[in-house]
Formats: sequence, structure tokens, C-alpha cells
Amino acid sequence: MMNLLRQNREIWDLYTRKEEYEETDRDRYDRFPYYLSRHRDVLVPRASQMLMENGFCCEYPESQPFSICLTHDIDTIYQPFFVKGFEVVKALRERDLSRAGHIIPQLRSKKRPKWNFREITELEESYGACSSFYFLALEKGAREYTYAIEDLEQEICTLQDKGWEVGLHGGCEAYCDLDSLMREKQNLEKVLNRKIVGFRNHFLKFRVPETWELLERAGFLYDTTLGYPDSVGFRNGMCHPFWPFNLNTGRKMEILEIPLVVMDRTLLLHMRLSLEQAWGQMERLLDTIERHHGVITILWHNDFMTGTSLQFYRKILKYGHDKGAWMTGGKEIEAWWKKNGMQAPLAP
Repeated sequence: MMNLLRQNREIWDLYTRKEEYEETDRDRYDRFPYYLSRHRDVLVPRASQMLMENGFCCEYPESQPFSICLTHDIDTIYQPFFVKGFEVVKALRERDLSRAGHIIPQLRSKKRPKWNFREITELEESYGACSSFYFLALEKGAREYTYAIEDLEQEICTLQDKGWEVGLHGGCEAYCDLDSLMREKQNLEKVLNRKIVGFRNHFLKFRVPETWELLERAGFLYDTTLGYPDSVGFRNGMCHPFWPFNLNTGRKMEILEIPLVVMDRTLLLHMRLSLEQAWGQMERLLDTIERHHGVITILWHNDFMTGTSLQFYRKILKYGHDKGAWMTGGKEIEAWWKKNGMQAPLAP
């Protein structure tokens, strides 16, 4: 395999994210965005292509052709008054009188719970799917604190009991500070009364390879942060889960990365696409994943489960159902990957 790697140095550098080891500019959230990358063909999984051309293959339960990893970051569970007012206006513009009528009575309260977890799980279950929910577990006074995880004990335990995964949505410092990471992990585990294995950081904040190293030390089994905030696609050319290779230590790491491919805000807002263009982009990515028998990780926030963005998510579920895809969460994919020994042969 070393000869193959020497012949494909560009792909090896892409796969390992070598350019992120260098001193580079980062955005205001300390992220490495797509616009700074030298690798421009982000919609082509070049590393996975090379692997498959050299004998790598994937199998899924019941011979399903590919997998859609469904995930939800729970950034907030309350909405302030002005947001509720905006939702009423939006619903009226879309001539959705039923939704407007549902929201208007709630304007009297100062807060509107976004505890729509049951609605999300019921929707996914209707298409034979399940997913992962990543919750913030910050202490009061911390940056980006929006809710107390203790207030959600009943809801998250119900999710877990129904078979949906509960993982950690790391706070603003968790990606680079072990103490913060461990405190948040312990806070969530105390409420859940069970060890958690999955992680995604808030705002997709991530440092290669330092965040992987911290997650290893904290005892996580997988991460699913590695995606661009400003573009959909394949950040390291992989459309399959993989064990990262640490260029600093020269070793394969013991945490599985299930790379993020599509985030709702990126596709529907940041990329400034029409709904028709956004679905065209989504369908192209899904077709690419199907051809490579890969895994596409999709992040859909709970506060995007309304109106046109909810219908877009429903369309993804229908597409996966009609294609016979394995639609599940990160924990199930990690367990399957480990059980079946599907290790991409890139590391020397």
C-alpha cells in the first residue's frame, strides 16, 4: 500500500488533511472553511474512489446499498418572542394557515419549547429510520448556554429507550480543551445514566488532529464533526467512515470519523441556493454515495423541522426509503464498522 500512497501523494494529503496541520487562517469561529482549502472538488470523494478502485468494498445490514446517517444538533429548545412572530409571518406568506394558527396562541408565553423530539422520531420511524440527537451539556454561565440538560432528562431518556442515540454536542471550548470536554460528557452521562459514545462540536469547531486526540482520551468511539460550515461535500475526500491517521505521531487513531456531508444551514442558507437548486445538490450527493456504497451524514437541527425545511428533510427520508438505504444514527454505524472490520486501507 505504501507504493500506492507514494503514487497518490495528493490524495494522501487530502485524506489526512495535511493542509490543516500547517499554520493557516481560520474564520471567526476558529474553523477551517472550504474557501481556504486548496482542494476544490469537494463534491467528488476522491479518496473513497481510489480505495474502491483498489479493492475496498462496503456491506450493510440486509444487503442495503448505502447508508444515510441521520443526525440532529440540539442548539436550543426555546424561542424568544420575536422568533415566534417571524414564524407567524412566514407561515402566512406561505399560506399555511394551520401552522400560523398553531403558533399564535403561544405568543402569550415568554418561551416556546422546541421539544419536538417525539415529532422527529415519529417522522423518521414512518420511513423505517432512526437517528442520533446531540445535546449541549453546558453549565449555566458558559458561552452558548441556552438550556439546562437536567430539564430534558425525561425527553432524552425516552429517546434512548426508543432506540434513538443520545450523544454530546460539545460546547465552544470542548474541541480544544480536555477539561471542558470531560465536564460536558460527565454532565450528560449523569442525566442519561449511561456512557455516551458519539460527538459533534458546536459550530463545527474542529482542529486536526488535536480534536481527535482529545476525543480519544475522553473515551468517545466516534466523531461526526468533520465537514465544512460553508459548503456541502467531502472535506477529506471520503464518503465512508474512517479511522484518521495522525501525521504528527505516524499512527492510525482509535476513534472513528463519520464525516459530515450536509448541514441544513449550509445547504439551505449559506450557499444561497433556491430550493430547487438545493435539492439538485442533495440528489447529486445521494447518487454519489449510492454509487460508492458509502455513508452520507446529514445534520438537520430541531429548529429546522418546520415549513419548507421540514418538507425538504421529509424528501430526504423518502428518497432513502425508496432506494432501500440503511437510515440510522452514528452509534449503529460505528458498531457495524467495527464489527465487520471495514478499515479503509489508507494508513501505511
